[in-house]
Amino acid sequence: MTGSPHDAGVIEGVGRTALLVAAGRAIETHRADSLAQDVYAEHFVRAARASADWPVRIEDAPGGDACPLWGRLARYFGLRTRVLDDFLLSATGRGTSQVVLLGAGLDARPFRLGWPDGTTIFEIDQEQVLSFKHSVLDRLGARPTASLHSIAADLREDWAGALVAAGYDATEPSVWLAEGLLLYLPAAAERRLVDTVDLLTAAGGGSLAYEIKIGAESPAVRANPLYSTALEQIGVDLLALFDTEPRPSSAAELTGRGWSTTVRTPFDFTAQYGRGPLPEQHDAVGTNRWVFADRARDAAASASAETTQSARLDPEPPTNPTDHLVLDGAE
Repeated sequence: MTGSPHDAGVIEGVGRTALLVAAGRAIETHRADSLAQDVYAEHFVRAARASADWPVRIEDAPGGDACPLWGRLARYFGLRTRVLDDFLLSATGRGTSQVVLLGAGLDARPFRLGWPDGTTIFEIDQEQVLSFKHSVLDRLGARPTASLHSIAADLREDWAGALVAAGYDATEPSVWLAEGLLLYLPAAAERRLVDTVDLLTAAGGGSLAYEIKIGAESPAVRANPLYSTALEQIGVDLLALFDTEPRPSSAAELTGRGWSTTVRTPFDFTAQYGRGPLPEQHDAVGTNRWVFADRARDAAASASAETTQSARLDPEPPTNPTDHLVLDGAE
């Protein structure tokens, strides 16, 4: 499967990083000691003009595991995928039935994970990104393993209304994921995103996981071979894509609003799972942190919100997984 006319959303800028993550997941999938399995990832890579010749197995990567891009960073993506898979499945296993994937990109979790019965997944991203993803999945005959609502929206703007219109119930618990997203958003957009998640979980409670970088990277870190290799081999200038504004302290903000938050390093999980990247000097992922936050359900607020919501929302929200996804003007 080679170049697709639907790949406009993933061949430039931040959209192209979705292909990089997909290639990392494909490489992880084919490892003998794989941390995560994503059988769709290599199909995304092969379907886009920008990445059709990228490696999807470590044996095909220049330098193999010694390559900072396809070795170390791809392993980082594999570890992150596994950790966040476990996070989401743990929440749904405890009874949370709503999953919200923010900046979903080429995330195939709605298709590759075994979700409990009754799970509803809402994925949000730019229309062109979702169009490309679902055109590939449709050609493969893939079917979601939970009820799926795909919502085309720009997370730098207002997207809460579209989520509620798609059937999200603020009176029920939910689990949220912003994987590899906040690194690229302006500080104001990050604040709005956190505010929106806080608002939409105030009654029903929920869990949230996201990734950040703490502080600006030093010149020595910016000189890490990972960045130059990504630019030379695949034309992705990660340093130019990262938003360089001072970052808000979102974890502290959530704590102040009553959330329980935990901040972890990737290396914590390397130790936990027994494989993954280890720290190195002037580490390009050394300032990355994974934040996990939880808030309890407010029974009184939930009852009040349910009354308000039932009065203004259609009592029968759409359940067709493709109701909210336009693929080049056709469903």
